[in-house]
Amino acid sequence: MTSSTSLFDFNKDSDLANWFIVDDGVMGGLSDGRFQINEEGHGRFYGDVSIDNNGGFTMLQYYFDKKEVVDYNFIVVKLKGDGKNYQFRVKVNQDDYQSYVINFETTGEWQEIKIPMKDLAPTYRGQLLEMPYFPNSSMEMIAFLIGNKRAESFELLIDRVELL
Repeated sequence: MTSSTSLFDFNKDSDLANWFIVDDGVMGGLSDGRFQINEEGHGRFYGDVSIDNNGGFTMLQYYFDKKEVVDYNFIVVKLKGDGKNYQFRVKVNQDDYQSYVINFETTGEWQEIKIPMKDLAPTYRGQLLEMPYFPNSSMEMIAFLIGNKRAESFELLIDRVELL
């Protein structure tokens, strides 16, 4: 029997206090990401990515108390995208410079993305780092990022994120 634990399960009453948008404005860009709970009770990450002023990304981050993950091998995300590509990101400690990243495609339909933690690659500002992949010890942050090197509108609905 496989057991899972929830990192976040959206509903109409979800508290979004620990969810934050980071746009490329931190480096002069003009992208505009937004986040809310929609009428059905799903997290809705949406907006516009701009490549003006060397921009090109927006990211939705969720910070939480350190979660030990040594007993889990996968992160499962139930979501509905818009057919675009996204990144899923994890940080062991929220102050680490590196994130552990995997890219995924959306289909326009509801889908469950099953992410093997061993495949989360260490990156910093989009560059692969010469260090081990995700250590599968603990985490304090997850994030969703869109940055496809083009100007585009986007919408990603998130139902839940869990460890398996």
